[in-house]
Amino acid sequence: MSKKNTKYIFVTGGVTSSLGKGIVSASLGLLLKSRGFNVTIQKLDPYINIDPGTLNPYEHGECYVTEDGAETDLDLGHYERFLDSATSQNNNVTTGKIYQTVIEKERKGDFLGKTVQVIPHITNEIKRRIKILAKQNYDIIITEIGGTVGDIESLPYIESVRQLKWELGENNSMVIHLTLLPYLAASGELKTKPSQHSVRQLMESGIQADVLVCRTEHKIPKEQRAKLAQFCNVALENVIECKDLETIYEVPIYLQKQDFDDVVLKELDLKNDKEADLKDWKNFLKRYRNPKKSVEIGLVGKYVSLQDSYKSIAEAFIHAGADLETEVRIRWIYSGELTEENAEETFAGLDGMLIAPGFGDRGIEGKITAAKYARENKIPLLGICLGMQIMTIEFARNVLGYKKANSVEFDTGTPEPVISLMEEQKNVVHKGGTMRLGAWKCALKPNTALMEIYGSRNIFERHRHRYEFNSEYKEEFERNGLLPSGLNPETGLVETLELKDHPFYIGVQYHPEYKSTVATPHPLFEALIKAASQNRRP
Repeated sequence: MSKKNTKYIFVTGGVTSSLGKGIVSASLGLLLKSRGFNVTIQKLDPYINIDPGTLNPYEHGECYVTEDGAETDLDLGHYERFLDSATSQNNNVTTGKIYQTVIEKERKGDFLGKTVQVIPHITNEIKRRIKILAKQNYDIIITEIGGTVGDIESLPYIESVRQLKWELGENNSMVIHLTLLPYLAASGELKTKPSQHSVRQLMESGIQADVLVCRTEHKIPKEQRAKLAQFCNVALENVIECKDLETIYEVPIYLQKQDFDDVVLKELDLKNDKEADLKDWKNFLKRYRNPKKSVEIGLVGKYVSLQDSYKSIAEAFIHAGADLETEVRIRWIYSGELTEENAEETFAGLDGMLIAPGFGDRGIEGKITAAKYARENKIPLLGICLGMQIMTIEFARNVLGYKKANSVEFDTGTPEPVISLMEEQKNVVHKGGTMRLGAWKCALKPNTALMEIYGSRNIFERHRHRYEFNSEYKEEFERNGLLPSGLNPETGLVETLELKDHPFYIGVQYHPEYKSTVATPHPLFEALIKAASQNRRP
């Protein structure tokens, strides 16, 4: 079988960060996939961390985990949610990874004593990482370059794109530049000058943008569009408007109406007569916009002031809610201020609760209060990762009578370590990339709530944690009603807990939110929403 001629699309950003390169990339990927192309999306991050695994969520939002256990940028979550296909460690590259690889090669003598420099050694490694996905026979690889054109950190990536465009030859690659058209209320007009400067800066690096995607609060008048085309050296039809919309899931439809996919295929000289089939996507949007009922779920966490810290959870509620024609309103609850005294007031009117994942001891007692309140008041509760561990500690303290029960993460000297470290974790010094990561198998016990929810005995879910349920307490928990209903068949580690005689009280050691997409909402989130709907008070 002959190898495909893979085409490359590079997405850069200008004027300001956080314009939505990830959403534009994911939307384009969806449009191209729906026309029959095999597409993947990659993120190049300019920071020097090896991965975002050790970053504070307030710094970088959620850390997303792939099937193969890579800790990655949250944009990879968008790629998977839109494309409904898994990414891998090759889909996220950081400057830290690039330099680490080059320095390791230098130490091994791979450069034969040559002086190691940004050009060609760093740029060659960047190009190798960009092209590595082509081995999987993709038709099109979309590469999103983090940061903003002109950033010192981004320069090696921009230079690598310039070299690749020249090496790949005509019609085999293209650059989409995402920029901002600010609206000046005083003069009542959109301004194109920042975009012109941004494109010029890109040209100074030797790259001509082929398509301009303009983030804007208002429609772009014809004369402004013509001005952008003329002064940015792009065809008029290649100036694409990207207005602020109610939800990110409207973006693919909005871009399709402007023939964004046709513009891209023309630039890449790809012939395709198949129309983008977005029927299922439009049905999802219709159900999302027209719910028949609503529930309010309390999300108890310690990073709630930056909601991107729980991005995948919030999106999973959208997917499952739309599928069930239910509006899910999230009440963000900061666990650091939660006490036994204010619990009733804080949780008043909630139909369900979710205790979020996290690390460190801040806000832990508040989460324990939340678990106790949900257990005693029969409020549907889902605990994810640390959330399951919190449910374990609460049950040990208040049902089993171990008043000092804790996790060794929070109290190394606890006499009742119901959550403890795996043996292989006890001597780990480096924090980055050393947790239990990626997809692990879980065998569910028959006649359990989780078996009914999944409709399957064996499931695979993604993990990101270091501490585990202490199996020495397993039988005691089961005897008293908190059943370890799912185990890892290889290690015997407890993966899930569920409480008998409760409408929905389930804790899972894994992260179900990572596997939820528009096309395949996660059954656990659907089950929580259903339980919350039945619990809804008039």
